[in-house]
Amino acid sequence: MLYLNDDICSFSLDEALPLLPAWRRKQALGLRRELDRRLCAAAYLLLCRGLRAEYGMEEPPEFAYAEGGKPSLKGRSDIHFSLSHCPAAALCAIANEPIGADIERIRPYNAELARRVLNAAELRLVEASPMPEVELTRLWTMKESLLKLTGEGIRRDLKTTLCGCRAFFSTTVNTARGYVFTVCTGK
Repeated sequence: MLYLNDDICSFSLDEALPLLPAWRRKQALGLRRELDRRLCAAAYLLLCRGLRAEYGMEEPPEFAYAEGGKPSLKGRSDIHFSLSHCPAAALCAIANEPIGADIERIRPYNAELARRVLNAAELRLVEASPMPEVELTRLWTMKESLLKLTGEGIRRDLKTTLCGCRAFFSTTVNTARGYVFTVCTGK
């Protein structure tokens, strides 16, 4: 299931902080920018909402971290999740199988960035698109969601990330709200 908050401007950090466990509150308040604090809290509260709705879990979840930094739920290896946020929204994906999700704000097309992170075929696809900024963002979210699924994070050459990949991707483009998100599963 997907949980999305794309009204971060209306999200009240003051109302959210008491709902967070001490460790997450400290993490959120440790962030420098107000927007980042709100996004950190919003993403966690989306996870809480999803766990309550899908699994009846009332207690705030605690995280364990794999070697690469991928979070999981302590004591619940049967539940997988992925959190992501960008200045426009916070996203949480929850599943009974490994999952990765990424959301990014659509920004003006940056040809230098595209050449740095896309392989030749992907670059041709972006450059041929009537909306290269959206196509670049779509490919970026696919790459990052896959790396979140595997737990690697952005630690390898992004040009080869999708090459030979056997994962499944579901992408949503919301140009009205200015974001793209992709959810990636292994099957």
